[in-house]
Amino acid sequence: MNHIKNYLQQHADEILGDIKRLVQAESPSLDKAAVDRCGEVLQGIFQQRLGISAEVDHQPSYGNHLRFALGEHGPQTTVIGHFDTVWDHGELALREEDGKFYGPGVLDMKAGLVQAIWAVRALVQLNLLTDQRIVFLCNSDEEVGSPSSSDWIGRHAMGSEQVLVVEPAEVGSGALKVARKGTGRYDVVITGLAAHAGNNPEEGVSAVQEMAHQIHALHALNDPARGTTVNVGIANGGSRINVVADHAELGIDTRVTSEEEAQRIHAAISNLQAVMPGITLKVTGEQGRPPMRQTPASGLLLERAQRVALQLGFAVEGKSVGGGSDGNFTAALGLPTLDGLGATGRGIHARHEHINIADIVPRAALVAGIILSDSTAGDAA
Repeated sequence: MNHIKNYLQQHADEILGDIKRLVQAESPSLDKAAVDRCGEVLQGIFQQRLGISAEVDHQPSYGNHLRFALGEHGPQTTVIGHFDTVWDHGELALREEDGKFYGPGVLDMKAGLVQAIWAVRALVQLNLLTDQRIVFLCNSDEEVGSPSSSDWIGRHAMGSEQVLVVEPAEVGSGALKVARKGTGRYDVVITGLAAHAGNNPEEGVSAVQEMAHQIHALHALNDPARGTTVNVGIANGGSRINVVADHAELGIDTRVTSEEEAQRIHAAISNLQAVMPGITLKVTGEQGRPPMRQTPASGLLLERAQRVALQLGFAVEGKSVGGGSDGNFTAALGLPTLDGLGATGRGIHARHEHINIADIVPRAALVAGIILSDSTAGDAA
């Protein structure tokens, strides 16, 4: 593995340059034009570093998804990563200080994508990639639940010997992610009856008051012992303080560890009933990502990653985490899936989002080593 690590170290400045280039192409999930411009930058990096072009899956609303394939035959390794971010234009500035690089989406997860590209480039340049097929699936809507890419990912990942997800490592420990909670998103629209708050409040029916009842009912669904969380993250209602509110909306995030809990939560939210007479509720949403569970096959993949890491001079653990990713979809298909192979750092979805520059090369080398067979990896030491 030292051969691979040395190659990547010699190109460390170029790798960081590619990361900066991709981060500069800001890509808020719901801005299709911006996400597609970022996708064009990503295509340029693939072309420059691996000499391959994208198969573009055009989307009418979200950004286009990009599939890159290297090699025609042999066992397939699928690398998954998204290039949309949670940040609106101009919210975060790019800066480098104290061995860290800050920017929108740098940790979640543009650095991981670039590291994976360079991992494969190292294998190609060192003539180590033989009789294997590498497929990169780069989607544009992960941060909003992958509504247009989940089926696309499953279709192109099917048959893979292994799936490597280059989402960020666990914050703090750098651990890989072997299990994740399933996730869901729901919206509740509450309709009441408006009235003047001073002259005739009795003629109104407050959607805001009903909203309070529903928030209480929703949070009562939490079951920490089962690992189930239900969070009302958005609550909006009313128009003016002197008007009995006739409209309110809730945005709900759910996390579950089992399909049984997913079914329970979905049924409970879908069948919410109004508490106050005169109120109507409209509930939309679903449990989008199934839980990602560790299987014997994914356990073997973790062990393989741990052996490679030790050859590189560091140790990695495997942990279960609460966040979901597109690895949930491939794991649900029975494909050996290992997540958290991307950059290390802190501040996912926070204003201090950054990566640790010193870990770029070791993490890229880790991905390269996993892609190789055990015997090849040993020969490369």
